[in-house]
Amino acid sequence: MARLAATLPHVLAVTDPSRNLDTAAGTVAWLLDHAGAYLAASGEHQAARELSERAYYLDCDRLGKDHPNTLASANNLAINLGQAGQHEQARRLDEDTLARCRRVLGEDHPDTLTSASNLAKDLRHLGKYEQARRLDEDTLDRRRRVLGEDHPDTLTSANNLSADLRAIEEGRPEAKPNTASSSTPPG
Repeated sequence: MARLAATLPHVLAVTDPSRNLDTAAGTVAWLLDHAGAYLAASGEHQAARELSERAYYLDCDRLGKDHPNTLASANNLAINLGQAGQHEQARRLDEDTLARCRRVLGEDHPDTLTSASNLAKDLRHLGKYEQARRLDEDTLDRRRRVLGEDHPDTLTSANNLSADLRAIEEGRPEAKPNTASSSTPPG
C-alpha cells in the first residue's frame, strides 16, 4: 500500500483525461482501477469512485460490457458507489453486472458469486432485507458447493446472511456487514 501511495501522483499524471489514451487504454484502465482500490482503502471514497468510473467506461469502450475485465471494473465501481453512499446507483449497476456475469461466466463462477454478494449488500443497505437474505442464502449455498466450507468467500457469505437475518429480526439495517471483496481484473 505504501508503494502505491508513492506512485499515485504519477498514476494520476499518466492517466490525465486530457491526454490521448487510445494506444494505452488497457493499461490506463488497469491503473485507474487499482488506484481507485487504493483510494477506497484509504477512505477517499469520492476520489475512488471517480477513478473506478473512468476505468469502467474505458473498459466498456475498449472491450464491451460483457468482457470479464469490464465486469470486474463494474463490480469495483459499484463497491465504490456504495462506499460513497450512492447505494441506489450501486444496486442498479450490481443488478446489471450480476445478470451479465450469469450469462457470460455462469451461475457458479466465483466472479458471479462476488457480484451476487455485492448486490445483496446493496439491498441490505437499502432496507430490502428479505431480498438480500434470499440472494445471500443462494450465494452461500453455491459458495459452499464451489469453493468449500472454509473458503474466506464462503465465510463472508455466512456472515452476510447472518447480518440479513439480524436485520430482519430487528427490523433495521445492520451497521457494518462484511463487504464483498473487490474483483481485480486479470493482468
